[in-house]
This record gives sequence, structure tokens and C-alpha cells, in this order.
Amino acid sequence: MLERLARTMYRRRKLVLLAWVILLVGGFALAGAIGGAFKTEFKLPGTESQDAYDLLAKSSFADRQVQSQVVFQSKDGVDDPDVKAAMEQLFADVAAKVANTSVVSPYDEGGERQISKNGRIAYAELNFADRSAEAFKEAGTEIRDLGDQTESSVDGLTIDYGGNMFAKESLNGKSEAIGLLAAMVILLYAFGSVLAMGLPIGTALFGIGTGTAIVMVVNNFIDMPDFTTAATAMIGLGVGIDYALFIVTRYRESLAAGLDPERSVVRALDTAGRAVLFAGSTVMISVLGLLLMKTSIFRGSAIGISIGVFTTMVASVTLLPALLGFVGRNIDKFGLPHRTRADDKPHESIWTRWSHVIQRRPWPPLVLGLLVLLILASPMLAMRFGLADAGNRPTSDTTRRAYDELAEGFGAGFNGPLLLVAATPDGDTDLQALTELSDTLNDTKGVAFAAPPIADDDGKVAILQVFPTTGPQDQATADLVTDLRDHVIPSVVGDAVDVNVGGVTAAGDDFAAYTADRLPIFMGAVLLLSFLLLMVVFRSLLVPLKAVIMNLLSIGAAFGVIVAVFQWGWAADLVGVSRTTPVEAWAPVFIFAIVFGLSMDYEVFLLSRIREEYDRTGNNASAVADGLALTARVITAAAAIMVCVFGSFVLGDDVALKLMGLGLAVAVFIDATIVRLVLVPSTMELLGDWNWWLPKWLDRILPRVNVEAGHTLEEELAELAEEEHAKDAQVT
Repeated sequence: MLERLARTMYRRRKLVLLAWVILLVGGFALAGAIGGAFKTEFKLPGTESQDAYDLLAKSSFADRQVQSQVVFQSKDGVDDPDVKAAMEQLFADVAAKVANTSVVSPYDEGGERQISKNGRIAYAELNFADRSAEAFKEAGTEIRDLGDQTESSVDGLTIDYGGNMFAKESLNGKSEAIGLLAAMVILLYAFGSVLAMGLPIGTALFGIGTGTAIVMVVNNFIDMPDFTTAATAMIGLGVGIDYALFIVTRYRESLAAGLDPERSVVRALDTAGRAVLFAGSTVMISVLGLLLMKTSIFRGSAIGISIGVFTTMVASVTLLPALLGFVGRNIDKFGLPHRTRADDKPHESIWTRWSHVIQRRPWPPLVLGLLVLLILASPMLAMRFGLADAGNRPTSDTTRRAYDELAEGFGAGFNGPLLLVAATPDGDTDLQALTELSDTLNDTKGVAFAAPPIADDDGKVAILQVFPTTGPQDQATADLVTDLRDHVIPSVVGDAVDVNVGGVTAAGDDFAAYTADRLPIFMGAVLLLSFLLLMVVFRSLLVPLKAVIMNLLSIGAAFGVIVAVFQWGWAADLVGVSRTTPVEAWAPVFIFAIVFGLSMDYEVFLLSRIREEYDRTGNNASAVADGLALTARVITAAAAIMVCVFGSFVLGDDVALKLMGLGLAVAVFIDATIVRLVLVPSTMELLGDWNWWLPKWLDRILPRVNVEAGHTLEEELAELAEEEHAKDAQVT
């Protein structure tokens, strides 16, 4: 099938290119026409924070589903008549002009607690009804515009804003641009040719662009978080370049061996193309395993990323053969001075010598490699899930300044208040119990202040704000949430009143706990499915088992590094992290899904070449050496591209993206070096022919899936020689 596909794409290359251009332009046109807003939701059915959220939505407190703050200070004091008049006018304008928004002013009756003891700092609570991410950003921009006018009207008045809706945009395209530039440099060095470098880049960009357009359309039917397009671009760029890189490398090998361009395209797709399809499918399966997490944030991003991987995979086996048809034998044109013909003698390369070194004494490198990975992974045992707060953002961000001002004036806990929401069907009786609860909370360790309960318009729901003494991301705050739920609240109200501890901080803790509970299920399903797929493809039990274990080790090492850097603060300055933070609860899930899929990519490309050599020679030792020699340079270049693409996100300001980028980059680096260059050749040498052992009964019942080509290069060359001989005979 791939042979026919390759010939069709090659011979009808103009139509193929035109079709991709139409698909790309038409996709964005359609996405722009039908719109579709992204929405990041942390809905967790069955948790207290979700129950609190649902109660708010059904009451007159619906505008308190999301809270932010306007934090202001003045050298003359916030009670200065000019300051007070200006801020009261601002609050009135916000309430009147921003839909479904209410303001709790420090100048209202009972608002004295919102003014610091020194009288120079104050804050107003902004309460919002739920809306899309774009609508929140629009509301934030509108409020800031009103605030800028107010700030400029009074000397000595400064205004900052707390809440994610006011945060500086962390995804501005710079990271993707840096990653793309690094990929171009690596490809240019690896191929030594401008044209050979441009083909993977161009193919990946077409695939990413088309995938992003499709994601924007699908977003109209499936809720997706606001970072979906960035994640799609990041993963798509990496895998798209990698897939095209492997195919272009096989194409150049075939040309160098003497095949004509069309046969070279066919052979490239019939060898590397098979591996691309299988590897891409493995990545998609791994990412779609996120559906097992059963939350909208994971479901939407999993679908979006898998769409991006699919379109880049399709571009690699359709658009790339067409582009190779345009390039033909000129693929090495515009070569650089450093380019050599090392590809002509891969069996004399440094990688062959390295493989022989490992194979002569396999035990020491195996033990040393495992020891390094285990040491790197050891901090993972202390991993604490959570969500980073605004205190991790740069001081240039207004949300960070608001965070610091609130902490200075009132205490760190005022940046993440808990919102207790209670159903009060018995009216005044329930309110009396909640008042007693408020009094008890004010005497509870870890609570800075608990406000009196407030009933909604119907008297069926009441809320009570609790301000911890510690910050939102602190372990002490998480412990306080647990203590309130398990001990303090039941000891006061018992079963008489149903009180749910909610708010952003409690929701973050619930999300972290939910993720930790479901992570083993997700990982187990992905590991089992990957093992079965590799077993079917490589007809072996030990090869897939070894692959799964080694991939787990590389991912574990990446987890250990992010714990050491972000949670413990080791070398945090090197990645621009100013304070320690828990590991983002969603990050390990994404890192596992993405890295496991990508590491399977490299496993498939390496093992398919080794298996190809083993089937040809029947010698395991030479197959391992030759397979490593033929793929190591390409895998190293592909991994270097991935490291640069992922590592570029460390240069941004957002601590969550830094953590994600560092985790992915470290995992890919370890996988391409310690695992692929040390552990794989040493274990395969020690196992010998046992690598390819499969019980006969199992071999009979398993379906047959071939990643290797149907014809060897020698057979292709012989067929070409026969055709040339036939043509010469006709001429004579």
C-alpha cells in the first residue's frame, strides 16, 4: 500500500501540493468563520470544591464562581479623599460596564478588613460569573483600561490586579520561534544541505498549521483548554520534523546507493514511512490515554494534540514524497563546506565503534547507566502535586505585584481565600450554625480570618470566606483544607448543615489529589497497550518488556529532575525560578503521555532497523551494531531538535511551562543518550537471540504487522539493473 501511495504522491506532486495548500488555507478560513472559544475548566465531579461550585451556580451567588482582586496603594493612604473618590468611581464603572461582575469595595460597610493596618494598601474583591477564557481576558482588559484612567488621575496612586484573567500572556510565539530556529540549525548541520534541511521544516509547518486549524474547528464541539493550540504546535513541531527527518534520511541513502529519485521515494516510504505510521500511531495512543483521566482539561488537550500528531504524520507520508519529487537529485544542492560523505560508510562511523565498545563489555555500561537513571529518579519519591500561584510570576506581571502587595498588607493567605458554600434549607437555623462555625474558624490554627456567613437572596445557600495564614501553594494550606473538611467543620455543624470547602485554592488541592489517584490507572493502560503493540510488531516478548522498562526509567529520571529543581530549588536560578513550587498537578500526566509516545518513536526507528538487519543476517551482534550505526546519527539529531523545541519553553516567564519544557527536554535527552546509546545495545548484546524469542503458540495467534520494508535495498538495486539491462537490449 505504501508503495502505491509513494508513487502516486511522487507522480502527482503538483496536485498533492495544491491540495495541501487548499487544506491549510481553507482550514484557517473555516476556523475564522465559525469561531469557537477555548475554555480551561477543572471540573471534578464528586469533589467538595465542585459541589461548592455547583451550589454557587444555582444561587444568586453565581457571580462569585471566580474571584479576582483590584489591589491599590497610596503614599497618602487609601482613605485620602481623592483616592477614595477615584476608586469608588472605578468600582462603580466596573460593576456597571463589565457584565455579570460584582465588586466588594473596602469602602463598603464592613469592608474595613480589606484595608491594611497601616492604611496604605487596600483591595476590592471582583466576583465573576463563569465564562470562556477569551471572555475573561476581555473583561480583564476592560477593567485594566478603566483602572489606568483612574491611576493617572491621582498622584501617588498605584493599582494592580490579582487573578489569572489579568496575567501577562505567557504563550506569545517566541518559544516556538526559538525552537524552530534551533531545529533549522541542527538540521542544517546534520544534513549539510539547505534543501535537505528545508524539507522536514516545511513538511512539519504544513502539518502543524493544518492540525491547528482543525483543532480550532473541533473546539466548537468539544471543550478545550486555552493552551491546546500551543501544546499542539509544540508537539507537532517536534514529531513532524522527526518523521520527515527519518524519511529524508532514507531517501538520501537510497539515492547514494544508486536508485533513481522515484524508487528512492518509494523505498523511503516503504521503510521509514512504515515506522513513521506506527510511531505516530503510538504517540496518538499514548496521548489519547489522557481520556482515562476523565476531566475536560485532559480530554480536550488530548484530542487537540492527537489531531496535531495525526496531521503531521499524514503530511510526512503524502506531502513529503511530493516535495521530494520536486527536489529529485538536487537534495544535496546548496551544501555547506563541512558536509562530507560519511553517510556512504556508516559501518565505519563513530557509532559503529561505540556499539562495539559497549558490546565487548556490556555489563559495566548497563550497571552504570541504570545507576545514573535511578539516582536521577530518586527525588520523584518526594513529589508533591499542586498548582503554582502568582508568586512565581515575574515582577513585571501585575498579578505578581498584586500578590506581593496583598501578602505585605494582609498576609500570604489573602491571595487564595477558601470559600465555604453551604446549603441552608432551614434558613436562620442553618445560618446560626454557620455563625458558630465562623467563630470557631477564627480560633483555628492556620486561619488568619473567617468572615461571617452571608445568605443568598432566597436564603437557601450561604457563603463564608476563610483566609489562611499561608499562601495558596503551601503545604500548610493544603493541610488546612483537609483539617477543615475532616475535623473542624464536622465538629461544629455535624450533619446538620452540608458545608463544602471550595474556592480556587481548594479546587487546586482537589485536582492534585484526583490526578494522583488516577495517574496509576492511566500509566498502566498506556504501558500495557504499548507492550502489546511492540510485541505484535517485533514478534518478541523481551524487546517490548525492555522498552517499557527503559522508557519508564527515562521518564522517572525527568520527574526526579523537576522535583529537584522546582520543588527543592536545586539550580533553580539557572531556569529562572525565583521560589520553590509544587509540581504542577497536570504536568506529570502530560509529560508521561508525550515522552512515552516520543520514546517509543525512537524505539521503533532503532529496533525496526536492528530487526531488518537481524532478518537479513541472522546475527544478533552485528544487527545491533549495524542498526545503531545506521540510526544513531539521525536519532541524535531528532532528539536534539526535540530538546531545543521543548527547552525553549524554559526561557519563558510562566513557571508551569518552564516545568513542562524542562521535564520533556530532560526526558528526551536521557532517552536518546543513556537509553538508546548505552542501555539498548548492552541489554541486546546480553540477551542475544533471546531478544527475538516468542512462544510459537503466541506467534500463531498474533496478527502480522510489518514495520520493515517488503523488499531489501539489494533487491531494489537488482530490479533496477534488470530494467536498465532490458532497456539496453531494446535499444540494441
